[in-house]
Amino acid sequence: CQSIVKRAAVERLKQHYRKDWFEETGPMHALRFSILKDRATISLDTSGAGLHKRGYRERSTLAPMKETLAAGMAILARLYHDSVLYDPFCGSGTILIEGAMLAKNIAPGLRRAFSAERWGCLDAEIWRLERAKCLEAIEKNDFRAVGSDLSPEAVELTRANAVKAGVKDCLWADVADIRDFAPMSPRGVVICNPPYGERLLDVRAAE
Repeated sequence: CQSIVKRAAVERLKQHYRKDWFEETGPMHALRFSILKDRATISLDTSGAGLHKRGYRERSTLAPMKETLAAGMAILARLYHDSVLYDPFCGSGTILIEGAMLAKNIAPGLRRAFSAERWGCLDAEIWRLERAKCLEAIEKNDFRAVGSDLSPEAVELTRANAVKAGVKDCLWADVADIRDFAPMSPRGVVICNPPYGERLLDVRAAE
């Protein structure tokens, strides 16, 4: 299928530009295609890396949760900007960071690059202006995100990712056991992804 799609694109370009050979240089213009029953959908990939990759998590713990799934959990929890989000199994901090980004109205992907930025046919000023609008829309409020994990490496990773995501001022993480967990405020919500013996360990070890 890849070969057929590439050949079709090249043949169409030959007709349009009246050329027999195209150098594979310059910006990448990736084609994406999907086939569902008898329908093929072909599109240009403007994003590059998947949109669930926000740009702040270069490293993560084992079996990390996708950023979009963590964001969905935060949306369903209806976080208030003046509440506290707790994650006692914080891992690399994805739930805490996505919750903080939601509460502070930080645009997802604000700190990542997109393939279309390198195309040359789109004015770079458009990208700059849109990012400026997103920065202006960030809210300053009293939201706090508090995380803990048994692993010191995970806690350090959470702190580092919070810096990259731009939420370090409202996020705290420390090494702690779940048995010592207690909320610090009367108003808050706990969202977590505890070990349950599916992707890591086994059921007995998780118990």
